[in-house]
Amino acid sequence: LGVDDRSMDNFLAQSGCEVHCFDPSLEQPHLQKAEIWFHRISVDWRDPSPAILPKRQANNKKLATILDDFGHREVDVLKADMESAEWKILENLVLEGVLDSVGQLLLELHLHWAGFEVAGDDPSVVRYWFSLLKELERASFRLFHVHNNPKKPHLFLHKNILNASSAYTLSWVNTRWKPS
Repeated sequence: LGVDDRSMDNFLAQSGCEVHCFDPSLEQPHLQKAEIWFHRISVDWRDPSPAILPKRQANNKKLATILDDFGHREVDVLKADMESAEWKILENLVLEGVLDSVGQLLLELHLHWAGFEVAGDDPSVVRYWFSLLKELERASFRLFHVHNNPKKPHLFLHKNILNASSAYTLSWVNTRWKPS
């Protein structure tokens, strides 16, 4: 969360954690800096289409596919800012049961518009968002911290709202988490 702020990543790496960062704008496919791995991959709600030539599509993959590719079965901390794709990605994590393998989830949510491939009138969009947050709760995730960015515009679904922020970071812990 926050491209320029790697303090949490660095702290986890220095504490002995294996840290992987995914950024589709990297020039190299894989790069290791100190104890942190950087990968030119974007976490997405769908895997690449075999019908599209590989050179014409970004290196997007579902989190489940990335975990399989890396041979990982669990993620202690998943920290993500997915630039308005978070709702569809969260839906995919719920539908594929990937949340069972995540201990903590730190997610920046954008509320200024519905998000990629999310459509409908405002009440329908809010119900969709709420249903995903309820699915986190059903998956034994408990919200333990909320942070809004006061520097972000005060927008909610394209409307100026004085007390709102267009971006929030929500932090959850999986109460059933038992790391191996």
